[in-house]
Amino acid sequence: MIEQFSFSLPLFWSAVLAFAILVYVLLDGFDLGVGILFALNRDETHRQQMMGSIAPVWDGNETWLVLIGTTLFGAFPVVYAIFLAAFYLPVALLLVALILRGVAFEFRSKDKGHRWLWDLGFVFGSIVAAFVQGAAIGAMVAGIAVEDGRFVGGPFDWLTPFAVLCGLGLVVGYALLGAGWLVLKTEGGLRDWAYAWLPRLLAGVIGAVVLALVATLIGDFEVVRRWLEQPWLFLFPLLAGVAAWGLWRGVKARRDWQPWLMASAQFVTAFAMLAGSFWPWIVPYHLTVEQAAAPAASLSFLFYGIGLVVLPVIMVYTAAVYWIFRGKVSPEAGHD
Repeated sequence: MIEQFSFSLPLFWSAVLAFAILVYVLLDGFDLGVGILFALNRDETHRQQMMGSIAPVWDGNETWLVLIGTTLFGAFPVVYAIFLAAFYLPVALLLVALILRGVAFEFRSKDKGHRWLWDLGFVFGSIVAAFVQGAAIGAMVAGIAVEDGRFVGGPFDWLTPFAVLCGLGLVVGYALLGAGWLVLKTEGGLRDWAYAWLPRLLAGVIGAVVLALVATLIGDFEVVRRWLEQPWLFLFPLLAGVAAWGLWRGVKARRDWQPWLMASAQFVTAFAMLAGSFWPWIVPYHLTVEQAAAPAASLSFLFYGIGLVVLPVIMVYTAAVYWIFRGKVSPEAGHD
């Protein structure tokens, strides 16, 4: 059985990894975005409603982050080792930020005397979590120092101007997803407030993506060569533009389902453009998917455990939660 699967298992696990990253970005992205938008809305009724809109799903969304780490560790252990060595500080900051968000989420409704402190923690954790994710992606795209399958750079190599641009861009992008989610899930004044922010956030995302794309094409001649040899890659910026136009039209027409869907479509096209630009590299210009994959026996073992059991369970659980808690959140809804 292992021999039958071995030829396709690295490809299967790279697809699982890509799918988990994309789902995490879309789902945890909007609830991190709600936390970012928390800083821009001081109305306590609105804040309670914002909390209520993500209360049933926010912790389940982070399950996909665990799946990403597990897949890297089991299927691509060399990448896992390189990534942790190169991004030890961002990963540590991400974990602290997510813990801070979780604590603030639970404590703000119980410890009303220090609610300002928990609100600050919720906002700070959301912004830091979004920024370090974007910065890590930017640093991977720009390239990290790897020799003989080991990271040989310094602890702050990831903190480059391009990585900072990507980090700030993802903060704005998650805020855009969050505003789309609030339009989809809320009513009244908060919905109107989110509608008002959507065009501004959309403009910020477009600006950040254009700057990052231009910087990549100027500084990475290999990517330019791949785009010239594979002109179908130019389809993705076009699709992203269509999604941006669809989002703007949804705002104008006040179709509540459209902004979040179109914002998600922008993320999907950006992810596909990134993957297409670097495939089959999993660590750009150092390791391909085949080179980084674990032995066939390990990949097969993971297939029967994670691929056939854990992944389907997570997918069913996620779909069930979103179905059960579908519909609008009332203005009176809070965390409880």
